[in-house]
Parts: sequence; C-alpha cells; structure tokens
Amino acid sequence: MLRDSFVLNIESATRSVETPAPALAKGVARLKVGGDDDDDQGVSSGAESVDITPAVTPKRRIDVAAEYASHQKSRETLNLVVVGHVDAGKSTLMGHLLYALGQVNERTMKKFERDAEKIGKGSFAFAWVLDETDEERSRGVTMDIATSAFATQHRKFTLLDAPGHRDFVPNMISGASRADVAILVVDASTGGFESGFDGNGQTREHAILIRSLGVRQLVVAVNKLDVIEWSETRYLEITGRLLDFLTGCGYLKEDVRFAPVSGLKGVNLAHRVTADNTPELAAWYRDAGGIGKTGPCLVDLIDTFTMPERPVSKPFRLAVTDFFKGGTFSSANSVSVTGRISQGNVQLGEQIVMVPGGEHGVVKAIDVDFVSEEWAVAGDSVVLLIQGLDIQHISVGSVVCTPERPIQCTARFEVQLVVFDPPVPITNGFPGLLHIQSLNVPAVVHRIIETFDQRSGEVLKRRPRHIRKGATARVEIVTETPVCLELFKDSKELGRIMLRKNGETIAAGIVTAIFSR
Repeated sequence: MLRDSFVLNIESATRSVETPAPALAKGVARLKVGGDDDDDQGVSSGAESVDITPAVTPKRRIDVAAEYASHQKSRETLNLVVVGHVDAGKSTLMGHLLYALGQVNERTMKKFERDAEKIGKGSFAFAWVLDETDEERSRGVTMDIATSAFATQHRKFTLLDAPGHRDFVPNMISGASRADVAILVVDASTGGFESGFDGNGQTREHAILIRSLGVRQLVVAVNKLDVIEWSETRYLEITGRLLDFLTGCGYLKEDVRFAPVSGLKGVNLAHRVTADNTPELAAWYRDAGGIGKTGPCLVDLIDTFTMPERPVSKPFRLAVTDFFKGGTFSSANSVSVTGRISQGNVQLGEQIVMVPGGEHGVVKAIDVDFVSEEWAVAGDSVVLLIQGLDIQHISVGSVVCTPERPIQCTARFEVQLVVFDPPVPITNGFPGLLHIQSLNVPAVVHRIIETFDQRSGEVLKRRPRHIRKGATARVEIVTETPVCLELFKDSKELGRIMLRKNGETIAAGIVTAIFSR
C-alpha cells in the first residue's frame, strides 16, 4: 500500500551527477499500449548504436518557433488526464461534460441511451461517449486510454480518459505521462470513497503516479454527492482527508481545488448550480468568502489551469504511443504514428529519424487534435504520416527525432529513485517492469549506489545492501532491451521512469546519468 507520507516532489531534490552521455543514436480516438505487467529477470547491459546521417533541409521551411509565438494564444492546448478509482464514475462524468459542451450531438446521445438500455446498462450511456469498444461497454469498465478534444472560455483541452481498474494501471501510466493537468474523480457515496482511498484502492496510487509524472495542477471532482443528498458534512470530510494526503504527496495547496458534482445527472459540470435547480447544494456551496453566487462548476475550475512553458526550441522528440498503416495522403511506404510531442517542433516536409533503428523518413501530413496543420510544437497531441519508414521497425516506445540530435538509446542508466512500498526491500539484482512514457520493459536494479536524505541531499549510506520503504536512493538500472530516454535535467518528460512489480507501483525516479555500455 502507498503511504501518504511519501513526498514525491523529486525535482526539487535533483542532485548533480557526472553524466557520461555519448549521443547514440479523423485520425484515431483510442491509443493502444503494448506489453503486459509481468516481470522478467533476464537482462542484457548493452547499448544500441544508431547510425545517423545528416538530414536534408527542405527548400521551404517555416520558422515554427516564430509562428507559434505569434499564434500562441490560439494554439495553446492543455493535455488533461482524468484518473481515479474504478467505478468512481470518470467516463460517465466526462461523457456528460462533453455532451453539455456540445461535443456530442443529441442524436448520438439518444442512440447511446437506447443501446445501453438494450443490454441493461442504461446508466452507462454517457460513459459510452468515451468507452467505445464492445468489451468496455459490456463490462462497464474503461480498459484503455480514450482521447477527445474540447474547449472552455479560455482553454483548449486534449482529454485523456484513463482506466481506473488496477489491472490496467500500465495504460493509465501511458496516458498520465502525456498530461499537463489532471482531474481526480472520487466517489462520495457511502463506502465509495473509502474503497478507493483506503486499502488497495486506486485513488491514492493514481494521485501519486500523476504527481510523479510531473502533473502539478489538480482538480478533484467529488462525484455522486447527489446519492447522499448533497451532504456538506460528507463533502468536507472527503476534501479534508484528500487535501492532507495530496499536500503530503508534493502538491501545493493552491494547486489543488475541489468541486462537488454529479456526473450522471450533470450537476455542477458545465454550469453553476442555482437555488432553483439544485437547492440542497446551492444552500452551502458558495463562492470564495461564502457571500454572493454559488461556487464554481467543474468547467470554471479547469478553465483557470495555467499553461506550462513549452520547450518548442529544443530538439524534436515524439514518443510513439501507437502506429498504423494508412492515414491522410498515405502511400505504400508510409506509416502513421501517434503521440504527444515532448519537445521541439515539426513541420511538413521535414526529415526525421526513428530511434531505435535509425530509419529516416519525411513528414507528409500532420494532424493536431484531428485537424490538419502545417506544423506542430511541444505539447501537441498529433498523428504524423511519415513516408519512407518500415512499419516492422517501429514499436510503442520508439521516438521520432530530429536527425541532427537524436535521442539516446541505452540499456544501462542511473536513476534517482523514490521508493514507495515494495513487498520486499529492493536489493542488487531486484527485477521489475520499467515504465517510460508508453513503453514498459523488464529491468533489474543492477547496483544500489547510495541512499541519501531527500531534503538536504546528505548521503546516508554508500553501497547499502537494500532500500526500504520511503527511502531515496541513487541506483543503476539495466533493461532487457535498449530504451530511449533523456537526462531529467534536459527533458522532464523523457527523463522520468516508474518501476512496478507484480501489479504494484513500487518506485518512481528521474534519470541522472546515461551510459553507452
């Protein structure tokens, strides 16, 4: 079980390390994640060399950084992940929100209602907006990341609806790794909050995971409060316990906000409640100061999320989350890849290289949130049609790069690790499943270098025999196959890792050194 005393603001504890790092080398609405959550102890320590040749500069090039600066307000998009314990009502809540914002028309919604009634799941109709597969709809459980797009008064969002069931945590990590901000949905019904927050519930694990993956801004949707007649006492109990826990995980108090909602009835989602439509909630849910109008609805809160700085001028990186043949202007030797641009920019006609493998291609089409564009920048969720690539040489976890400065690919690297609650202490040779973006690969903790105090940086013990719960350590990790990653100081997205074992997340860390062999 993950404990709320573990502070995961590991960026602030980054320690300077010598880093020998020779350079090595609509569309789709659902992004599939390969791999499973099984451990494997067989590893090799070699790094893969990538043969990179100089790129050919297109005749006409756009100064994408300048274009983005001039159109920044119209192009700014936040990637929003929705997380929470299974059965908290995430998909129903977000499906109803999309409907309320006009993203789903009346005819489609009526069809969902009729089809859901036919299989005895009438209350799941709004969830079907995001749960698209037959298996998800029949089971009533989100299994994979579903994506959509919507806009509020001041913000554009790419929505990532993550699964809540513990069996699909790897898929949840894949979605959360692409997020800027998050909504945490909790079930306010009697026993519902406790099942997610206490014991082995996913409320705690999801909150810690998204914080470890760099999400700082969070809105907590206290859902199903209508079931207990909009009880203010229950709302205050839940928000009080969660705020204590979240601030202990590294969230700042001012970055966490709460909203009482009903996803099924659509209350307090896109519009504030009034004394006429929801008198029980309007009686006590007031705006700041408790005087005047009722408190903000969910859309009001997410509309105030601040935009992170986008590293649009850094070398281009896009971690592949899915790939397929075909797409706009497709040809026999073209492949479409999907993912979120971690850094840099890309434009039509630009030459790229796929790592690992070193295959070159040319970008023939760019879709940003299902709209064709001439260019895209860091933070955009895109589908790139690339000509000249062999689909057999692409996999989830591959990284599309600029040929002049490709990402490093290695099977041996050093990590500053925060340990959660492993079933047994971590020792040299400890096996697990390593998660980087959408990729998961068997790995071992090859060597424990030292443990140290996270606050002061003081070394507590060199070459310890094991690492226990709550410790912070510097370790060397060896993966079964080479992986693409960056130093955390160079890329906060591609420099983060997760370590899981037997279906449990046991540690998170940042990459501090990369070795060639």
